[in-house]
Amino acid sequence: MEESITGSANREMATWLMSQRLEIERMMQERLGAAAPAASGPEAETLRRFRTFASTALMRGEAPRPVLDGLRPNERRVMALLTCWAEAASDLAGPDRKAVASALAPLLDAFRLSIRTTGTKRKTSGRPRATRRAITAAIDRVSELYFALDVDSGEILDANPAAGAALGVARDALIGIEFNAFVPPEVQGPWWTSLDAIAEGQESLVFLASMRDREGRPLRLEASATRYLRSNRTLALVLARPATKVESLVEALVEARPRA
Repeated sequence: MEESITGSANREMATWLMSQRLEIERMMQERLGAAAPAASGPEAETLRRFRTFASTALMRGEAPRPVLDGLRPNERRVMALLTCWAEAASDLAGPDRKAVASALAPLLDAFRLSIRTTGTKRKTSGRPRATRRAITAAIDRVSELYFALDVDSGEILDANPAAGAALGVARDALIGIEFNAFVPPEVQGPWWTSLDAIAEGQESLVFLASMRDREGRPLRLEASATRYLRSNRTLALVLARPATKVESLVEALVEARPRA
């Protein structure tokens, strides 16, 4: 059954959103940093379809169900990106931010529902896919940074709110991107060495590593990785905390050195 959104048409807002598209995307890019979607690719196409869907709904006061044919969006990742887009549009609207946010909220909900129902249809006819997170949601409540990484590609398959907060982006915006988007090339060595060890069968290990947040500030971490098998994938479940003990030890050694 076709679902629709009904309400008063708002052509002025639709026109404004289209005219501000580049500025909204600039703000979105600034807020997401390395987690922003590539200029071309399935995420950019999903964002384009949402803009078309939102503009049509506002122009007419109603809209058919969003069209996602040919796309396989990750709900958590895509909705984090679209929410960021909507927040940027609302902030750009200044005194009219509440009106823009209120108009976009039901459109975001409708788009999320369409992603879910499209995914349900795929599951009944396509290849089976994992339907639960790598570990229980209890990990969301810990203060340590958590990542579930594909050891072959380095793709982030899961993360917790602490990881998102440390990197300065929404947790779900991290899903589906490579971890090295937040790891400069010169400090990627410990990460890949650890992922290779997990891939080769080591059950767990502890290592020191670095990342950069959205604004480029360094994060020095003490991390532990545990091997986890899911379907035909090997994951590294990583827990990390600021390497304060290590830094304190280094500072103490420096201070203890005899001065010339």
